[in-house]
Amino acid sequence: MMSNVQTAYRTHTCGELRMEHVGQTVTLAGFLSNIREVGQNFAFVVLRDFYGTTQVVIETEDMMNAVKPLNKESAIQVTGVVRERDSKNPKLPTGDIEVVPTQIQVLGRCRHNELPFPIDRSREADESARLKYRYLDLRNPAVKQNIILRSNVVAALRASMIEHGFMEITTPILTASSPEGARDYLVPSRKHPGKFYALPQAPQQFKQLLMASGFDKYFQIAPCFRDEDARGDRSPGEFYQLDMEMAFAGQEDVFAVLEDVLPPIFAKFGTYDIASKAPFQRIPYLEAMDKYGSDKPDLRIDLTVTDVTALLADCGFGPFEGNTVKAVPISNCALTRKQIEKLLTDVEVQSGNKAYWFKTDASGAIAGGVAKFVQDKKDALTEALGLAPDMLVVLTTGKLLAAQKTAGVVIKTFGPAVPGHQDKARYEFCWIVDFPMYEIGEESGELEFCHNPFSMPNGGLEILKKAAAGEVDPLTITAYQYDLVCNGVELSSGAVRNHDPEIMIEAFQLVRLGEDDVKAKFPAMYNAFTYGAPPHAGIAPGVDRMVMLLAGEDSIREIIPFPMNKNAQDLMMGAPSFVEPKQLDELNIVCTKKEDEPQG
Repeated sequence: MMSNVQTAYRTHTCGELRMEHVGQTVTLAGFLSNIREVGQNFAFVVLRDFYGTTQVVIETEDMMNAVKPLNKESAIQVTGVVRERDSKNPKLPTGDIEVVPTQIQVLGRCRHNELPFPIDRSREADESARLKYRYLDLRNPAVKQNIILRSNVVAALRASMIEHGFMEITTPILTASSPEGARDYLVPSRKHPGKFYALPQAPQQFKQLLMASGFDKYFQIAPCFRDEDARGDRSPGEFYQLDMEMAFAGQEDVFAVLEDVLPPIFAKFGTYDIASKAPFQRIPYLEAMDKYGSDKPDLRIDLTVTDVTALLADCGFGPFEGNTVKAVPISNCALTRKQIEKLLTDVEVQSGNKAYWFKTDASGAIAGGVAKFVQDKKDALTEALGLAPDMLVVLTTGKLLAAQKTAGVVIKTFGPAVPGHQDKARYEFCWIVDFPMYEIGEESGELEFCHNPFSMPNGGLEILKKAAAGEVDPLTITAYQYDLVCNGVELSSGAVRNHDPEIMIEAFQLVRLGEDDVKAKFPAMYNAFTYGAPPHAGIAPGVDRMVMLLAGEDSIREIIPFPMNKNAQDLMMGAPSFVEPKQLDELNIVCTKKEDEPQG
């Protein structure tokens, strides 16, 4: 990081000078971070660059006249002599020395008396202001550190993948639209009126085509584009992933690579220095939903779900009748009724479903919440849940999936809130395996692919033909699909690919797409596979989510250099923006609806 820092404007950086430099004449360049006048022609100046800060002491009228008119954040060059400080600052790497200037030159004047926010406190500013003035926000060393971390992590990932025999290959950004689960960003073609390119949601087809082309191990730090809404762990518009694929390989081969690549990187760069060692725990999807109420379990939390449907179906409490009932027992819980109710409100907001509770006191007696409905079930509850004094039991109800998911939210809400139930300072990985091949779409109400349409079904062609004949419920078909989860965050999805065109056609027919549709929508991949494709498998951990976890941040925008806001707007660049009618004419496009233009 410190090599070759000498340039035409400096001999040293603002983080470099030490006692061995005392007596030397040096030239520094950086931003005027602060100036504190303490007397006639006497002031302390803090000069900041990418590498750190150095104190500059003004002691003459000439030097005071040079800095006094300057606004903070002006870029300046300082030439002077290094000397030992009388009052040292042990908290700073350069805290033993200071520079007495003989010359100060303005390189880039800040023309604003007031900044949008104090640079060193920019993280406290309104997010819109931070995004609009991101170039100032990034001057804050605390903000910049996340971008440095990102760079170091990407470099480490790249080096490790190459060490494992993977070849880095870039794939196209302009490609064809394909049904991969999210909305495409479309790019109109000027040369082909009425036709559109699409930005790739992922390099999925290209990396599989590389395997069909005879490449053995591929990877890239791949940009992906999806027109979807923002979340705390998802950036709208674009994101990056460590995309990889292996030929003549199966599920365990993929697992072995990531179990070797990721733990050292998490242990080295993470906020916590403990990371799971290989092999990571494998949890089937149905077991994860039943035990943790989530296919993204946070294994740092020791809470689990127990089914009590049969036990409480006839307890007389209306919401339980005719529904699935799940229980999350929480031992050694000292939360007050008010605290419990507040957390249950949070659960309802996150899950959209209400949860209920009762508690045992120090003597083991049941009280609070729905206690009166479960009193006569105490012995059975004790056997099922291991009831003990000072135990809180949170109950969820509804259709199976709703009860499970709400219980999952209970675990992730109460686990960190009740002391002793979350070992936070570590990275816990697990694989979620055996995902359903199909699901009923929430919007369509019809059979759809659950994860990846290019996955190999468990049971191959035979199980698909049985489903088509009505002998097997397609919802019971599992696939060689897997998710990598860390601390309750899904880092990536992957799969053993379907490399047989006959199986591919059969799989798509179950979701109402015939052979002609497959050939039309995936011509390159279908045709390539007819020439004999190797078995192959892959995965693509999200770089943004990975760095977010390593940095200990709650928002993914904190680790992206120039992020969009929640509405997919770049406030700094003004994107998206209206374009000139001439540009639309060249593309044969007419806008039938426009967003209201801002006034003034």
